[in-house]
Amino acid sequence: MIGIIFWLSVLGIFYVYAGYPLILTLLARLRPRTIPYEAKTPGVTLLIAAYNEEDIIKAKLESSLKLDYPSDRLQILVAADGSDDRTVEIVQSFAPHGVELSYEPVRCGKMSAINRAIPHVRHEILVFSDANNFYDESTLRELVRPFSAPEVGAVAGSKTIVKEEGVLVEADSLYWRYESYIKKQETRLGSCTGVSGEVFAIRRDLFESPPAAVINDDFFLALSVIQKGYRIIYTPEARSWEYVSSNERDEIVRRSRIIAGRYQAIVMSIRKLPYRRPLVVWQVVSHKYLRPLVPFMMIAAFLANVTALIWNYPIKSFPLLSLSLPFNWLFFILQIVFYLLAWLGAQVAYTGSLGKLLYLPTFLVNSNYAALLGFYKYVTGKSTVIWEKVPRRINS
Repeated sequence: MIGIIFWLSVLGIFYVYAGYPLILTLLARLRPRTIPYEAKTPGVTLLIAAYNEEDIIKAKLESSLKLDYPSDRLQILVAADGSDDRTVEIVQSFAPHGVELSYEPVRCGKMSAINRAIPHVRHEILVFSDANNFYDESTLRELVRPFSAPEVGAVAGSKTIVKEEGVLVEADSLYWRYESYIKKQETRLGSCTGVSGEVFAIRRDLFESPPAAVINDDFFLALSVIQKGYRIIYTPEARSWEYVSSNERDEIVRRSRIIAGRYQAIVMSIRKLPYRRPLVVWQVVSHKYLRPLVPFMMIAAFLANVTALIWNYPIKSFPLLSLSLPFNWLFFILQIVFYLLAWLGAQVAYTGSLGKLLYLPTFLVNSNYAALLGFYKYVTGKSTVIWEKVPRRINS
């Protein structure tokens, strides 16, 4: 039984991080490549959510006004919620340039701000963005291109980390490249299941306001599109640039909130999965439901390994599978080395290619530690729809 628990946990971790992408790639290669979408310029509303963004909102709006898209087909609408700095004043100063503002002094959360702004949306394609991310000039054109196909209900762009010095930046950038690869394969297979809320477009008539208590609104919106029988296309050419959190602690805070929302999403959406599309259900479960469970698999593998050391029953047949000598010690030492490397990576500022490699255990452990914190926040009700902002490495 100890061996079974250990190997099921290890195989579960392997499947989440490597097995699913591998199977996805093999299945995607059986599908023909899609025909390029026709270039069109439908009416677009760029909806920017903002809370206390006085340091960045001016640059964000200036950047948005420079996007390569017909001005008569583009509405820029800022949804400000409870800001008590100069955010509203700065946004209002852009009114002569056509920038519109939806503002409520009481802070109720990002989704409430968006819901209040929705009645002011004038165009058929709704693009969600945040104040702290910046688009390439061509991003809107690339983002709306797949909507020329009637079966496409939403389009997700790519989140790209601004290159700076530091292993956290490199690790986070590697993670988003890994996510990008998975989304490409999912799209080729039929429909992407993961979206980044700061570069996400949806047909206006498919927008369905999430319940007030929903934390991860982007996942809810994506799933509602899939439920209606539409496809979500991932377009890596539609790039959004963002700075990473200022340090590992802030990144853990940010991720823990996101993953608390993931646990909530699992509970709230399991009855709403599109069971008539089993392939998509498999993608959602593998990509979105299983990943927050990895820390529990890691804990189970470690405890099973320790138990195999304490109650060591020599089994001559299948010692590897039963985790008996010498494999109980071998895997225990490997786990200890992995966690020591993770601890060391948090203490020592590595540089160069070796430093990036040595930091990966730290990034993986921190990510799964954040998942545990997210689970605690979810079960204790300490995670709310109100975002806790974390500092970003934004260059002035």
